[in-house]
Amino acid sequence: MRRLAALCLLAALAGCGVGAGSEKSGGGAELRVTRDFGREALSSATQEKVRESSTVMRLVQANNDVETRYGGRFVQSIDGLKGGGSGGSADWFFFVNGIEADMGAAEYDLSTGDVVQWDFRNWRSTPDVRAIVGAYPEPFLSGTDGKRRPVRVECADADEACKNVKRVLRDAGVPATGSTLGATGTQNVIRVVVAPWDRARDLPSVRVLEEAPRRSGVFARFSEEGSLSLLDARGRTVRDGGTSAGLVAALIPRDDELVWVVTGGSTEAVDAAASALGAATLRDAFAVAVTTAGAEKLPLEAK
Repeated sequence: MRRLAALCLLAALAGCGVGAGSEKSGGGAELRVTRDFGREALSSATQEKVRESSTVMRLVQANNDVETRYGGRFVQSIDGLKGGGSGGSADWFFFVNGIEADMGAAEYDLSTGDVVQWDFRNWRSTPDVRAIVGAYPEPFLSGTDGKRRPVRVECADADEACKNVKRVLRDAGVPATGSTLGATGTQNVIRVVVAPWDRARDLPSVRVLEEAPRRSGVFARFSEEGSLSLLDARGRTVRDGGTSAGLVAALIPRDDELVWVVTGGSTEAVDAAASALGAATLRDAFAVAVTTAGAEKLPLEAK
């Protein structure tokens, strides 16, 4: 299991290093500390300048009380909130611009514009959640690993939801091209798929949302017919949203692919999902479902 094998590398050596390094141009970085899949915000901070020596570990240590284990290779606690240890099932995980880190925190160099989120969560249902939506408008603005990637909006039809998504991205300062659903050339492009589920599921990269969170990383599950089940942190169905529920989620089905999905079981559900695309609604969230109750962060709390 990749996540369990990498837990002790998640926040690698927190050594002080030598010198501050030169300042990178383009601005600072943002730190957010949350728990329970981004449902509860614990703290936040902004670093005005990013230097050559800036890392994710230094960012969190500069703003929070951090304890490590295993010679500094593993973040045990932040501000007194401790992981479960070797026999536990809750720990700290971090994302940069909504992408789960694949290296230790001390090894991860900050880039200007980065949004870093440390989240304390239960990993029993899935050790891996490779991408989340909570850093929006990242990673569209700053990209990944300090490299901005082209953004491509793929639409089933030139309908209202498609137009709204393109407009919202443009208003956020994100230049995006448009294409038909399933256009070729997916590498190094952030895809935004806007389509009803019966069309979106034609894409193998998106159809993974019919599987459990351990496979998809998303605590919601579509039926083939487009009914959306909303799950709790253990992957159990809390509520059936039916075909009227919309979903905004981020997926990394392959290492060279990043896909955002704005979908639902009906045209109205897709419209509702598109309306949720915004920093205020998505902030810190792993994924968001839009139902008659409004926008709700996933996973839902267990009954």
